[in-house]
Amino acid sequence: MTIRFYPTRHDLDITIRTSIVELLSKTLATTLDLKTQTKQAHWNVKGSNFLQLHELFDELSSELEDYVDLVAERITALGGSPQGTARVAASNSLLSEYPLDISQGVDHLNALADRFAAYGAHLRGAIDHASDLGDADTSDLYTEISRTIDKRLWFLEAHLT
Repeated sequence: MTIRFYPTRHDLDITIRTSIVELLSKTLATTLDLKTQTKQAHWNVKGSNFLQLHELFDELSSELEDYVDLVAERITALGGSPQGTARVAASNSLLSEYPLDISQGVDHLNALADRFAAYGAHLRGAIDHASDLGDADTSDLYTEISRTIDKRLWFLEAHLT
């Protein structure tokens, strides 16, 4: 992925901003992918807990949309140019492809829990990476997102016990 920068008066060195924007770009792609995978579950869930899961998956998707915006705006604040098309997301996401042949709630819960766990692991690594690079603001953004993703993973797993 080629990163384009716009002129900015931001005081973080360009080498740090480049590393951070690369990290944020990977997060942007993964967040967009997770959002669409969660919508896939929302549209296709069936079973006795349909309404509860349908609403939960929709709520998760909406939260992820907010995080897409936060991450993209941080890229812009650093002088970068966010790349958030579906094609870019698909080719740069850290997540595995969502199974398109499932319909039962438990199968969607398992598939989403796996992906939320992987996304959470990425976020925790990104917290440390941004901090190591001296970008406390990006580290804080990752902490904010991570807190909610861990909570949502708990919600998904609670349905599986």
